[in-house]
Amino acid sequence: MAKQYSRRNLDFLLKEVIQVDQLIKYPYFQDYTPDMFDMVLDTAEEIADKILRPSYIDSDRKQPELINGKTKVHPAVKDYVKAMGDSGMIGAIFPYEDGGQQLPTVIGAANEFIRGAAHNSFVMFTGLTTGTAHLILSFGSEKLKETFASRMITGEWSGTMCLTEPQAGSSLSDVVTTASPQADGSFKIKGQKVFISAGDHDVTGNIINLVLARIDGAPLGTKGISLFVVPKYRADDQGNFSIDNDVVSTGIYHKMGQKATPAMHLTFGDKDDSVGYLVGEPHKGLQYMFQMMNEARLGVGMGATYIASSAYYASLEYAKERPQGRRLNNRNLEEEQTFIINHPDVKRMLLSQKAMVEGCLGLLLECYFWEDMIHASGAKSEEGQRYQMLLDLLTTVAKTYPAESGIKSVNEGLQVFGGYGYTEDFPLEQMARDVRIMSIYEGTTGIHSLNLLGRGITFQGGKAPQLLFAEMIGTIKEAQTHDDLVPYAEKLEKELGRLQKVTMHLLGIAEKGDNEVFLSDANLYMEFFGIVTVAWQWLKQGIVAKTALVTKNPTGDELAFYESKIHTMKFYFHYELVKTLSLSVRLTDPEVLTISNEMQPAI
Repeated sequence: MAKQYSRRNLDFLLKEVIQVDQLIKYPYFQDYTPDMFDMVLDTAEEIADKILRPSYIDSDRKQPELINGKTKVHPAVKDYVKAMGDSGMIGAIFPYEDGGQQLPTVIGAANEFIRGAAHNSFVMFTGLTTGTAHLILSFGSEKLKETFASRMITGEWSGTMCLTEPQAGSSLSDVVTTASPQADGSFKIKGQKVFISAGDHDVTGNIINLVLARIDGAPLGTKGISLFVVPKYRADDQGNFSIDNDVVSTGIYHKMGQKATPAMHLTFGDKDDSVGYLVGEPHKGLQYMFQMMNEARLGVGMGATYIASSAYYASLEYAKERPQGRRLNNRNLEEEQTFIINHPDVKRMLLSQKAMVEGCLGLLLECYFWEDMIHASGAKSEEGQRYQMLLDLLTTVAKTYPAESGIKSVNEGLQVFGGYGYTEDFPLEQMARDVRIMSIYEGTTGIHSLNLLGRGITFQGGKAPQLLFAEMIGTIKEAQTHDDLVPYAEKLEKELGRLQKVTMHLLGIAEKGDNEVFLSDANLYMEFFGIVTVAWQWLKQGIVAKTALVTKNPTGDELAFYESKIHTMKFYFHYELVKTLSLSVRLTDPEVLTISNEMQPAI
């Protein structure tokens, strides 16, 4: 299998663009050195090389099976989880007091990028466990932390989140799973949850489910939802977790992709014997769960990006080796065929993939870096609050735009392969199946688009977008100090102005109280916002690359790397940023065509 990511590009983003080494000057991260960050990434590469890459295709063909009520997964999953537990990577980003290593989140994300590019399905087992443990550590009692989270960090136990129900997909206000108080302070849980990733398997000794449910008599809507720890096995009188907790695997959903991770239908309390333990306070379950959901949203954006990275490098390798036809200006049939990478349309598809992968990765790592700066500067400090506002605004964008772009990017890669890409002889058909879920996981594109326009833009009088736009203007001014980048700084400045104009137009509709019209094309607004945001990331990368070319006088591979950065930045501006024109026309068009009324014909 071809290489699936560029370590040089990852180092470029971390060390030269974000300048992650600056974190170690803060007390929270002072125990680290730059070399230690490199070692963390080396560990990811070792796990990827020994376990993940060799099992990627085989685990897709030999998908999980539900046998006599027990779910069996590919045996390499157990090797992977053990390797992650042994290396301390499951809880590495947690504080020391929680059993972690206080590793910067951005380094942990880069570690996951390497592993995910090798096997996007396996990483879900540890990613979900990390998120579950973090939530318990953040809001659970000391007993819950000691009993459950400590064993999840080591990989002895695993975790998952149980939100969706048959009648309540994204509409969590309609959750009906119940929790009945018991004399000992625990709760009897009764209900069903569907599409639960890694909800059952034979990898760890216990599976810790975080379940949203309503305590008897709780109010309707999201304000009546509480959060519970519901283990697959609960403790007996001696403290051994050997009692079946009435969490039944009702079925496995047969998915289009990511087949190595079972998506379960779980039934709780079918025998009235499923016990749960309240996390935090009653009726605050959704508030707590948002922590894990937001972490997972960045993870989904990263997931789409590392799958797209794998597809890009596979198609790049193929394009360099596949002879087909001749250059368009060459009519001499006696000459040998050229490699398809020399055809303009193939080069366009490859550049499109590269532009999406490296632009989206830059955005995601920036978001993770902001998380670290919140830790470093203090959540209540002025600087910490500023980073939090930026992170809250861009989390929904960093999930959605890379998810949609990842689908397009992998599809371009499949097209590079032509007919071979549609076969199982090459991995693109599997990647195309795997990446498709990313625009659905953790909230669909439509839902996140509503959130961006309906809440993110308007929250606190639009303070967050003002902060973001100020960041972009700062980058534009810096780019204008380089003559070669001035045209691209001007392009971004123009499109930023267009975005602001469209935003004000839509807010004007909102002020009239017509939310249906205001939000009817929120999906297109998300695309517009995402394009401009990634263009900003590309201009940042372009500045660093241009500075390196001027000050370092690089040669050989380094020269080629920096020149490729500039070239790909130009491609993004000329092929992607220009799409905002048509989006702005639609978003300011007074003709409404998607809202049902009696005068419109039925679809």
